[in-house]
Amino acid sequence: MALIRWEPFRDMEILRRQMDQIFSEMTTDERSNSDISPATRTAWVPAVELSDHGSKLLLRAEIPGVESKDLDVQVTQDAVSIAGQHHYQESTNSNGKIRSEFRYGKFQRIISLPSKVQHQQVQADLKDGILTLS
Repeated sequence: MALIRWEPFRDMEILRRQMDQIFSEMTTDERSNSDISPATRTAWVPAVELSDHGSKLLLRAEIPGVESKDLDVQVTQDAVSIAGQHHYQESTNSNGKIRSEFRYGKFQRIISLPSKVQHQQVQADLKDGILTLS
């Protein structure tokens, strides 16, 4: 006689995974992610680096492939908001894409600042996919 392990919550775990997948697909832009596998079709936010240089703070955000016209940067005394969009570029190649792991769509990130800043004096520079605010 073979022993069969009883797993009363196995069906609940399967249901949870399916619901997670449904919500993940609903929160991404299907049109701009049509060539991306469902596993990589997640919303993305830019990675940031914040450093204190005594009299000023330096914030760098990694946003490759995003043009300055597609960015909205707002600075208050307490926080920085970076929002934008990475547009999907249609390929006219006759062979077509085999695989793409690039992430497209809208993003937003709000970074709390460790101290109050003079937000009217912020300087911004976008070069090589790195947004620098000082």
